[in-house]
Formats: sequence, structure tokens, C-alpha cells
Amino acid sequence: MLDEKKALDVDTIDLQNKTLMCDYFVLCSGTSNTHIRSVVDGLLKDGRNLGLKKDHIEGYQSAKWVLVDYGDIVVHVFDPAEREFYDLESLWKNTAMRREAEVS
Repeated sequence: MLDEKKALDVDTIDLQNKTLMCDYFVLCSGTSNTHIRSVVDGLLKDGRNLGLKKDHIEGYQSAKWVLVDYGDIVVHVFDPAEREFYDLESLWKNTAMRREAEVS
């Protein structure tokens, strides 16, 4: 899906049994506001074709950080500078590792 619109640096974080919020975060980047909207538009179209129902979408107008919430899967499409600043990968991967250690 995301590859077809040439999304960059796609990363999936498995959050199953680590948070009640969702099971997966999918993160990727676009090269410009136009590219980010194109990635999101493709994601929404492909999601509909697969029968996925989005619960919520945020940030589409500014296209710096667009969040598409499919319930168990939350997709984040970032401008590279926003992605680097918020660094969700480090935050959530560290959280997931701490939760695994607590459960073990």
C-alpha cells in the first residue's frame, strides 16, 4: 500500500499486549506536503478496497504529520523533520521493551 505511493522509511511497531490503544503503529515519511497527502489518499483508497474502516484522521490539511486511525492499526505519515523531532519509533520501541521486561 504505502510503497505504491513511494512512502519513505516505512516502519511497523508491534504493540500487541503492550498497550490498549492499538496493536500496531505504522510510520512512514513523505517528501513534501503534496507527497504526504498523496500517500494518505492512497492509503485511504486501498484501505476502503480492503474493507478497512478508518475511525479517525488528523493533520491532513497541514500535511506535516497525518494520523490515520484504523482501530487496531494507527498509521502515521510524517514530514521528515516532524518525524525526527517526535521520534515515535524510539519512544514506542522503548516502551514495548519495558513492558516485555515487566511481563517476563
